[in-house]
Amino acid sequence: MGRAHSACLIKKQGKSRYINHYLRMGSVIRMKVLIVGGVAGGASAAARLRRLDEHAQIILFERGQYISFANCGLPYFIGGEIKEKSALTLQTPDSFFKRFNVDVRINSEVVSIDRKKKTVTVKKTDTGEQVEESYDKLVLSPGAEPLRPPIPGVEDARVFTLRNIPDTYRIKEYIDAHKPRSAVVIGGGYIGVEMAENLHAAGLDVTVVELLDHVVGPIDYDMACQVHRHIRTKGVHLFLEDGVKEITGGPDDLMLGLSSGQVLHTDMVIMAVGVRPESALARGAGLALNARGAIAVDTHMRTDDPDIYAVGDAVEITDFVTNQKGFVPLAGPANKQGRIAADNLCGIDSEYTGTQGSSILKCFDMTVAMTGINERAAKAAGIEYEKVFIYPASHATYYPGAVNMTVKTLFEKQTGKLLGAQIVGYDGVDKRIDVLATAIRAGMTVFDLTKLELSYAPPYSSAKDPVNMAGYVAENVLTGKMKVFHWHDVAALPRDGSVTLLDVRTPVEFENGAIDGFINIPVDTLRARMGELDPKKPVYVTCQVGLRAYIACRILMQNGYDCYNLSGGYGFYKSIFDPSKPTVAMPTHEKRVTAPDSKKIKLDACGLQCPGPIMKLAQAVKAANEGDVIEIDTTDPAFASDIEAWCRRTGNVFLGLESNAGVSTAQIRKAALAAAPAGTPVSYDAKNIIVFSGDLDKAIASFVIANAAASMGRRVSMFFTFWGLNVLRKTENVSVKKDIISRMFGMMMPRGTKKLGLSKMNMGGMGAKMIRGVMKNKNIPSLEELMKSAQESGVELIACSMSMDVMGIKPEELIEGVTFGGAAAMLANAEESDMSLFI
Repeated sequence: MGRAHSACLIKKQGKSRYINHYLRMGSVIRMKVLIVGGVAGGASAAARLRRLDEHAQIILFERGQYISFANCGLPYFIGGEIKEKSALTLQTPDSFFKRFNVDVRINSEVVSIDRKKKTVTVKKTDTGEQVEESYDKLVLSPGAEPLRPPIPGVEDARVFTLRNIPDTYRIKEYIDAHKPRSAVVIGGGYIGVEMAENLHAAGLDVTVVELLDHVVGPIDYDMACQVHRHIRTKGVHLFLEDGVKEITGGPDDLMLGLSSGQVLHTDMVIMAVGVRPESALARGAGLALNARGAIAVDTHMRTDDPDIYAVGDAVEITDFVTNQKGFVPLAGPANKQGRIAADNLCGIDSEYTGTQGSSILKCFDMTVAMTGINERAAKAAGIEYEKVFIYPASHATYYPGAVNMTVKTLFEKQTGKLLGAQIVGYDGVDKRIDVLATAIRAGMTVFDLTKLELSYAPPYSSAKDPVNMAGYVAENVLTGKMKVFHWHDVAALPRDGSVTLLDVRTPVEFENGAIDGFINIPVDTLRARMGELDPKKPVYVTCQVGLRAYIACRILMQNGYDCYNLSGGYGFYKSIFDPSKPTVAMPTHEKRVTAPDSKKIKLDACGLQCPGPIMKLAQAVKAANEGDVIEIDTTDPAFASDIEAWCRRTGNVFLGLESNAGVSTAQIRKAALAAAPAGTPVSYDAKNIIVFSGDLDKAIASFVIANAAASMGRRVSMFFTFWGLNVLRKTENVSVKKDIISRMFGMMMPRGTKKLGLSKMNMGGMGAKMIRGVMKNKNIPSLEELMKSAQESGVELIACSMSMDVMGIKPEELIEGVTFGGAAAMLANAEESDMSLFI
């Protein structure tokens, strides 16, 4: 009689060998493995174990009905992108048994572990019956559970979380049955952003409330600013640095009280504030946990009990870059850990070497990705690092369809070792982040990035791939060919003449917006005008994205100047500090050209770097006839944000803009014929008021004049700069993130109209109170009433973004309805006005 046996294949030191399990009386003594939890970690462990050991007894317990499902695809079923329920289920208990001979027991919750007896107690969730099951080895894969913070009202039936398929069905069924018009997503992490997009796709008016200063926590604030703008342009409302204090349920809607004092009304709420390891079972068994509650494991995925393994979102990980312990719940690591646990169960010496947090997110038509560590982690680990920002195209710019991406690279100052990378863009982001993730895993330096030979053809890349470019720029910094300063250094640069602040863009770009204190000398004239610069003073240079500034720095440094380049350029700086509202949408196709004698001129400026698009537009406008419509496609976001001001400055009519997958399409009508938008006066009789003062009496006078002009049918713009910004500040305190100097400014300046004093005879505030009293007694509208009346009459209130930056005033601190602009916007209004007042 032949003897059956069970064996696990082992690869060790390059040799393959088999270890037979104990044989007794010609029968197999099989290893019995219990796996608690399916999905990524548990299902991967079960499948790998079966492939290694055909004779092991494998039992997988799942307290729900689904053992393997597309967790990351759940939001897209709610939004309608994934249409069939069956697409979410990767394996059923029946298919898993047929393929892998795994005994899958659904509706079975493991409630306790007896480590001495090596048994578990299992409760049937549908009947309540409890049974005991023994094990030789035990694998825990309980996952992570959504946080439900102790907010009053969070238990309302209209408040949902999203973890599994039943949660998904509940949300989708609620939307289909109740037809909610609005939703608030609490939390701006990966799930929060995905849910915001998909609820918006389902037709809801969506608001996201995030406690931190930016969404998508693993990326840094500066990169997230582009995401904020993109989310808002899609029509999603975004509240940052704000939290939900309470949820009040009414018969018609829910009311959310925010920490800022605002109240939001909504039909449903999605809680997406994060997850925590579901480790109650491990804690009850006395297994070691870390401070956050994650299960402590070694590199073989063993707990402190040699017969118990743990994998997936419930376990503590070691950061690959910093070697520090952490908690990073991602599907990729969970799958790898399940495989590694199975290897070790079969005697294969397999180790998990750490998590580097490689992740990617679809945010409408934008892609956000990161790998390695961010700045917060680098500082916490005490790593001396540097960073560079580049703005490359997804493929060769002469081939149609190229769009730009912003790449942030972190590296060690001393060695150049790659620490982390973040990319925000559209096409080609996934390819580059994966190359950089591989480079980090291989321990490469930024010098190594320059040597990578990556595939190139015009539709796919450039001869110098963005990954190569990141290496080149970082190499220049490390070898001293270029010194850099960053967006957060700009405010501290002296404006007293002790340094030279130089903008090397074209005059057109400079006039459309520039950083306060910078002078303009285009790079192409720099050699001829170098004598205008003092060689004894350090020179801080900027252009749009950093490339022309680098060329300028090389010219200056080789002529004896101490020169610094603004990494990322003015475009990146503006994305952080310019809180411009989303640009007006372009009219529908059938309404785009209305003048009978006009023609449409199509321009393709995609792939052109600044100032290419604006120059191409200017040439087309010059050659066009009055009334002609120029429609231009561009991938330059600076163009998209400045086009309206350019049109107003040049006297052309801005018809609108739309954006899709990184391509912005703008329409401009040349000059102002009868074909100009209805109601636009041909004669320039608008009124332009520049409010520099923060005095109560001058503010009143400004709004009296503005209301009078508006009542006569005139278009009125009021440009508030420096002390005049205090007129627009909210009366209540707004919690915003500021540096020390900005916070001190805020404390010293009056907050809102109620705190303004008189320019003369203020008498410690008594004069202001007397004036207000007289106005009330004589039935004269108060300043607050005048401001409201002005806004209702269409008076445009513009806050100077440069002055806000200097004085440390954040957009959230200003009253509703204020727009933001710079000197270009003010000058454009002035040129269209027959009167400009400076108050």
